Amino acid sequence: MDGSSKSKNGKNGDDGPKHTEFSESQEKGEPSQIEHEPTPMPKNKHKEDKHENDENRDEHDIQVTDEIPSEIEELLHTDSKSGLSTDEAQTRLERFGKNEISEYKQNRFLKFLSYFRGSIAYLIEITCIVAAIVRDWTDFGIILALLFVNASIGFIEETRAESALDSLKQSLALKSRARRDGKLVELNAADLVPGDIVALRIGDIIPADCRLLGIGVSGSETETYLNIDQSALTGESLPVNRKKGDCVFSSSTVKQGQMLAVVYNTGAQTYIGRTATLMNMPADQGHFQKIINKIGNFLILITVLLVTIIFVYQVVKFRNTEQGDVLVILQDVLVLTVAAIPVGLPTVLSVTMAVGAKQLASKKVIVKRLTAIEELASVSVLCSDKTGTMTLNELKFDEPWLSPGYKKSDILLYAYLCSEQSTSDAIEMAVVAAAKQGLDILKDHDDEHDVPGYKIKSFTPFNPSVKYSKSTVMNLETKETFQIAKGAPQVIVKLTGREDTTNAVTDLAKRGLRALGVAKTVDEDLDKWELVGFVCFLDPPRPDTQETIHKCKNLGVKIKMITGDQVIIAKEMAQRLGMGRVILDANHLIDPGKSLDEITAHCERADGFAQVTPEHKFRVVELLKKKGYLVGMTGDGVNDAPALKKANVGIAVAGCTDAARSASDIVLLAPGLSTIVDGIITSRAIFQRMRSYALYRITSTIHFLLFFFFIILILNWKLPAILLILIAILNDAATVVISVDNAKVSLIDNINGFFSNDELICWRYS
Repeated sequence: MDGSSKSKNGKNGDDGPKHTEFSESQEKGEPSQIEHEPTPMPKNKHKEDKHENDENRDEHDIQVTDEIPSEIEELLHTDSKSGLSTDEAQTRLERFGKNEISEYKQNRFLKFLSYFRGSIAYLIEITCIVAAIVRDWTDFGIILALLFVNASIGFIEETRAESALDSLKQSLALKSRARRDGKLVELNAADLVPGDIVALRIGDIIPADCRLLGIGVSGSETETYLNIDQSALTGESLPVNRKKGDCVFSSSTVKQGQMLAVVYNTGAQTYIGRTATLMNMPADQGHFQKIINKIGNFLILITVLLVTIIFVYQVVKFRNTEQGDVLVILQDVLVLTVAAIPVGLPTVLSVTMAVGAKQLASKKVIVKRLTAIEELASVSVLCSDKTGTMTLNELKFDEPWLSPGYKKSDILLYAYLCSEQSTSDAIEMAVVAAAKQGLDILKDHDDEHDVPGYKIKSFTPFNPSVKYSKSTVMNLETKETFQIAKGAPQVIVKLTGREDTTNAVTDLAKRGLRALGVAKTVDEDLDKWELVGFVCFLDPPRPDTQETIHKCKNLGVKIKMITGDQVIIAKEMAQRLGMGRVILDANHLIDPGKSLDEITAHCERADGFAQVTPEHKFRVVELLKKKGYLVGMTGDGVNDAPALKKANVGIAVAGCTDAARSASDIVLLAPGLSTIVDGIITSRAIFQRMRSYALYRITSTIHFLLFFFFIILILNWKLPAILLILIAILNDAATVVISVDNAKVSLIDNINGFFSNDELICWRYS
């Protein structure tokens, strides 16, 4: 799916749709006996489509649901054997449009003209107009050229980064198999319409939002699951299982199974399409641009005031004389207007940031938008994705829960003996990897089908009716034969009669650990089972994440965890990373019973949000920005792209998708968050240099203004505007050295920029 999946486990070329214990993630990972809630179904759902076995649901399973409007529901009763007719499909295509994301593109000429806006641009334009009025064509040409050079630089820089929507469009499936006129035919995904019957098989990218029919491609009823990788939606790498009546979403990938489904949403109405709509929203004005505009506004205010004084003074003093001619006075005023223009300000700041971008590149921080350097220096809140950024995105063996008399090596051995080899399933691979790493007898042992000292006489894969797998094993040394069972914890507890361990199972669930129960028979009685313990797995934090979070706190940057995973998992990870454990469900962001101020307060206080969708991430960034924070957002998937674009600084982490890379301002080449600390420190040094220059340039401009104001007013002295521009350029050229000086960076709580509400220039320490 163009890299939109973060999963490292399983490819499109997986073996056929077989059912093993670990391919059935709903059953295998259930950590407790708590009765699970049914999957929320779309509105107008038929009763016969509801799940009969909701107790099979896994608490770790992210339930992404959708609502189907009644007018669409009426179109979904298509005969699965015949599908839509060609004529009916064409009618619906005209009504709903193509199954593709429409792209809004601004007229390039109008976009170029937009770069002639802004305080400094207006100041240059006013000066240009005055030069034309007094027919000073030399000055007019120089000033006009300066105006076009500044606009062209901005236009070229921004045009290079506007490809995020194209990447999102590429994430849609290009081809799909659908029933039309009673035949299963291959169609362009763009031609699908609500009511189409599509065939979903292993390796397929789901072409539109669909509802599973519980019917195999051959037409027979099926009670099996589809194993779906929906990381494009939730950002979580473990596949989830979907059954008859469940909704599956565009851009997800079928990892195992096959089933017919009916399309109910296409194009911009799909779940991923609504994400693209968020990215179509215009980007906010950058913090750096606001700073430049404030400088320009201040200089315009002073210039207008001084020019008005001189103009009125000379009109009154030289009235009824040749010197009192309005054009002559305007020519004198032109010098003062030119003096107010910080001619070299944009250029010098660009050079400073370009040098800084090169320094950041050496630290594996690639800057796509130069002004993002200043904004990275000023970031006060960093919203970070969890999976793959804070964590390794790999299930690793955690400390197991053991029954008395058993050791860690025992549970690893028995779990391995009851595991399926050569599988791409994430949890199964984690069991095998943990055993090979923790057991001496398996180290340097290449044969996957036996274990030294043991012979596996039979192996029964996962059975949905009993929810565990089983193997029969002989100890070659003692000739003892015993059985091993491995499966859902509550099932293994019931099998062994160890009801006293229920609290342990519940505790594992509350900690967000994925647990598997392991049991074996004793005394060669194949009907007498004894609990060995519970194998636990967790996506572990990166080795450097905790230290990085601590460094960010020292730099005054608060990190908030944003994850599509469950709240219990996010809280466990926050505790391991030394973060606060105030992790809120994303529903707090859209609670209709709370005011906007209350929701914003939740955003400020929370250490993170769980079970988020792209809209939720976008909402978090939006609320924090409205509160006045400068927000950084990290991410790597399609689901992160809207928030990356909305943030003051969007940071795409290593291994990101094309959509995330295109929507971001900064791209990290090294995995994890540690590179961000280097980026913040370096960008703050760059910011200090820009601040030093801006302070100098503003005071220098004021000095020029006051000097020419008084000599014109008192001595009626004149200086050609071109000479004044030359003085300003030479003056700026000498100060370019500031871009490479040794700026000192302090460990400060917050850098909010140049300006506050009360002061012209502010360097706030809070």
